[in-house]
Amino acid sequence: MIEIDGSYGEGGGGLLRVSTALSALTGIPVHVKKIRAHRPQPGLMPQHLQAVKAVSLISQAQVEGLELGSEEITFCPHELNGGKWDLDIKTAGSISLVLQAVMIPAMGAKEAVDVTVYGGTDVRWAPSVDYLKNVTLPLLNLGGYQASIEIKKRGYYPRGGGQTNMLISPLPKPKILKLDKLVVNRIRGVSHATNLPSHVAKRQAEGAEQTLLKAGYQAQIDLEVTGPARGAGSGIVLWSEGEGRVGGSALGERGKRAEKVGEEAAHELLYHIQRGAPLDRYLSDQIIPYLSPSSRVKVAQITPHTRTNIYVREKIMGERFHIEEKNDGSAVIAVE
Repeated sequence: MIEIDGSYGEGGGGLLRVSTALSALTGIPVHVKKIRAHRPQPGLMPQHLQAVKAVSLISQAQVEGLELGSEEITFCPHELNGGKWDLDIKTAGSISLVLQAVMIPAMGAKEAVDVTVYGGTDVRWAPSVDYLKNVTLPLLNLGGYQASIEIKKRGYYPRGGGQTNMLISPLPKPKILKLDKLVVNRIRGVSHATNLPSHVAKRQAEGAEQTLLKAGYQAQIDLEVTGPARGAGSGIVLWSEGEGRVGGSALGERGKRAEKVGEEAAHELLYHIQRGAPLDRYLSDQIIPYLSPSSRVKVAQITPHTRTNIYVREKIMGERFHIEEKNDGSAVIAVE
């Protein structure tokens, strides 16, 4: 059994999700202690609980300590299964973070994994489902990964109520990834508003379009206005298309002008484009569980989450990663 220090690095829920997901994928049991030890509320929160529960269902795992507030768990996986599951976070906790945990072991399942998650589609401190669909998955597709995402209902903080379905095909052997440059052929996006006037989504898009135009880029941004739903909210996600794929996003807030929301998303996208790396800083940690030996990818920035995921993968799978940091803040990640 592999011992994992849950307080290592950024020490958040991501370490727990990746630890149990890689445990399920490899069949190697793990004991994770000091879970979220340095957070204001240590231990498992609802979204972490549902993420581990999802991974345990796919891998028929025996789990000790799987309860709210628990600061350590023992995870002993068995055979990976396909199948259909519904998971309800019961709060506005991030649907994307639960799906990220499912996506890793689903590669090794005998059949497709069909999972529906209820919670928050667009919440702070987590990638939106639109980002997962339009930035993460297209990059993983280059390694052979096949999955589809459907957003059935939007869910925002604090009420949640979102619903997303994901269908994931097995991938016995991921391809070696070699990604070293970013080429932007076009910029696309989606601006959404739920239970709010339709002009909110339009103004967010206009703010993004004007900011991008000043930098020399035109954008095609779809508008999505929905309701009724459990709560109200808005947001915008932008992404590049071409070689590599980088994103930018922002959420609406009470008192913040809709145009400002669009401008923030555009500035984040431009930051990533200016780095010239085919993976943005958020993908720099998401990509770690999927990199085959001999893969080599350039990322816009190495984050604490990136180093934490590398720590977990090296502990469980025994591979060695090499990081070559550049003067502009970008970096190359290689798997030996």
